[in-house]
Amino acid sequence: MLGAAQACADQGIRMVDVRHEQAAAMMAHAYARLQRTPGVCMGASGPGTVNLITGIATAWADSAPVIAIGGSSNVHQQNMLGFQETDQVSLFRPITRWADRCYEAVRIPEFVAMAFRQAFGTRPGPVYLDLPGNVLHEEVAEELVRWARPPSRRARPLGDPRAVDEALELLAAAERPVIVSGSGVLWSEAEPALLGFVDRAGVPFWTTPQGRGVIPEDHPLSFLSARSTAFRECDLILELATRQSYVISFGLPRRWNPDAKLIQVDIDATEIGRNRAADVGIVGDVGAVLEQFVAAADGRLDPMRYREWNSYLENLDRIKLAEAEKQMSSGNGRPMHPLRLCKEVRDWLPRDAVLIVDGQEILTFARQSIPFYMPRSLNSGPYGCMGVGLPFGLGAKVALPSAPVVVLHGDGSFGMNAMEMDTALRHNLPVVCVISNNGGWTASETSKLGRDLGFIRYDLMFGSVGCHAAFIEDPEDIRQALDEALQSGKPAVINVITDPQARAQSFGHMSYET
Repeated sequence: MLGAAQACADQGIRMVDVRHEQAAAMMAHAYARLQRTPGVCMGASGPGTVNLITGIATAWADSAPVIAIGGSSNVHQQNMLGFQETDQVSLFRPITRWADRCYEAVRIPEFVAMAFRQAFGTRPGPVYLDLPGNVLHEEVAEELVRWARPPSRRARPLGDPRAVDEALELLAAAERPVIVSGSGVLWSEAEPALLGFVDRAGVPFWTTPQGRGVIPEDHPLSFLSARSTAFRECDLILELATRQSYVISFGLPRRWNPDAKLIQVDIDATEIGRNRAADVGIVGDVGAVLEQFVAAADGRLDPMRYREWNSYLENLDRIKLAEAEKQMSSGNGRPMHPLRLCKEVRDWLPRDAVLIVDGQEILTFARQSIPFYMPRSLNSGPYGCMGVGLPFGLGAKVALPSAPVVVLHGDGSFGMNAMEMDTALRHNLPVVCVISNNGGWTASETSKLGRDLGFIRYDLMFGSVGCHAAFIEDPEDIRQALDEALQSGKPAVINVITDPQARAQSFGHMSYET
């Protein structure tokens, strides 16, 4: 693959080499999410390509269009125990939308175009293209090559007009509706359509963690802390471009009102009614369907209709936010509570920043306490993959070089791909890594083995190789450390000592997931 990488560079494609191939797949994932276009990663044959698998599985769970390209051993040595011979296509098939091998160099353009179509044609997802060594080194006459191009625009299929009309009738009859949307809104670039519909209909909304910020979370109909109550007491669910996975408790009781009607919109027909039967199922692009809703409203959407329901949720949200703010503002002692760290990050974070959160306790605490105003939220995702934080941060910085990129890590998750700080240095990618260092995996539990990591001085480790570094024990020092890290223009590590006894589960009333 070295020759392939050099050929890409010669064509003007930016190449970012990493310390571990897993990080390459994760970087491509973040790049895809923030640019709304496929990200591409590649690995050498055998272990190099196999190392991509964790990142590709994460993209699979997150429906992210990542194109993985792997070198492989020569076809003519198949089943001869050739160097690094592995059935890589079979390994990738369960975790991709499409996986195949090209056997002739003349067809490489065709296969590349096919990979892009499969990754980003309708519902996004990762794909894998296998390129054996003998194919990569084969010489072919230029006139025999059939250059192919992937489609320049994605399809935006409309929903069945009859189903749209039925959905509007249900909405008009409802008294306590809710909207829950997912990352499909991002791939459809449907943020304006969603905002327009929310304002027109007056329906309170929530998003999955992967879709946060599609509407600013300080919108008048965003009641983050009333989420659990709204789901239990609603009488209509409008589910937009999100799968009925564990992330939304499969759409089932006890989290959801069993008697609520369900309208489900998804571009993938197989997702309609996966775990909870839909009263109205609409197959189509979520942005296009939302535009259909507004066009066909004919006076059936009245933003004042749900005034009493919204007032109830708003009051509940205000009470719980006040409780949460009190908890977050306390804890000046040492070691500080992770919620205090989250508060300092929240109050400092620029509105247009990319925030990536990766870990165990810190992930739950941050998800509870830090709102988003733009769709620039990335985290361990539905696959729950720890270690994504720094690679996601690097991919985000490549995608949005002018945006501040902050990664809020646990100390364990940071260690998984920590050497990618070298990648950040070599490629001038100034991400700011804030480590909630509680000395172990999850909060301390003496009854479980393998939890203790010790309070490692990551700041000393990476400060010694050229990163900006800070060691923080006092919460009052956090914001100044963040200012200095951003102003340094260097990749930064801020190592913050936090309370090893603080368990996120004890703050369940604040959680977006409970």
